[in-house]
Amino acid sequence: MSAATHERSDMPQRTWLITGVSSGFGRELTTQLLERGDRVVGTVRRADTVAEFAEHHADAFRVELLDVTDTAAVREVVDRSFAALGRIDVIVSNAGYGLFGAAEELSNEEVNHIIATNLTGSIQLIRSAIPHLRAQGGGRIIQISTYGGQVAFPGNSLYHATKWGIEGFCESVAQEVAQFGIGLTIVEPGGARTEFRYGSARVAELMPEYDQTPAHSFLKMLDPASAPAPGDPARMAARIIQTVDQEPAPLRMVLGSQALDSTLTALRKRIADFENQTELAASTDFPPGE
Repeated sequence: MSAATHERSDMPQRTWLITGVSSGFGRELTTQLLERGDRVVGTVRRADTVAEFAEHHADAFRVELLDVTDTAAVREVVDRSFAALGRIDVIVSNAGYGLFGAAEELSNEEVNHIIATNLTGSIQLIRSAIPHLRAQGGGRIIQISTYGGQVAFPGNSLYHATKWGIEGFCESVAQEVAQFGIGLTIVEPGGARTEFRYGSARVAELMPEYDQTPAHSFLKMLDPASAPAPGDPARMAARIIQTVDQEPAPLRMVLGSQALDSTLTALRKRIADFENQTELAASTDFPPGE
């Protein structure tokens, strides 16, 4: 058992529903959870990608075929899973992917698909789960985002759009459902050695006009010969699992020292920019007494 895997002898068994468990954080979370005795409903687009889970954990792993861009199917899977298992303690909205390229380089199809997957798919999963969590008296929702939900880089505009969007949605929903005993955590990992960077990233049809500009700086990051990402997916997954035992649920959790440094730098600059607008902002108010 790895150092990042948590043994549990004094904790109750939990049931999790996780989207996108064929690779990346979804797969690592599922591996650790099954090893420690929890139950997992895992969604994939192809069942053969998780055959070993079904084979070695037949009593604890339930696979559901799902494309999160299909809103009706998302609700059907959530409803069916709660009906079959009685209670699901944790919902993990993990399915998603990265899309790289300048905004001008992206096709309409690429724009629509990443929004449907990363943003709308996550929204519909959470909306579908809330009635069940409320009815059972509580639970947890974990949204896998990225430090790119707070920091923006060139050549990644639509990915940022989906992550900034889902973070705003989740921050609002967290306030709506807290009274029902439902906690919500937004996870903001930095670069990790998962398929997100090394295999599943999608790249637009690049235009020569953007060569040697910041819009194509991501090419170095995606190059397998470049320095590997610093984040350990196993350690990150272990920290995500730990949040379920925290009361109250942390609203945000940044994973990776580089991610935290970049986030703090961006937020400090943003605050300074806002503070410099104090006089401007006040100048648009009605004068006192009017």
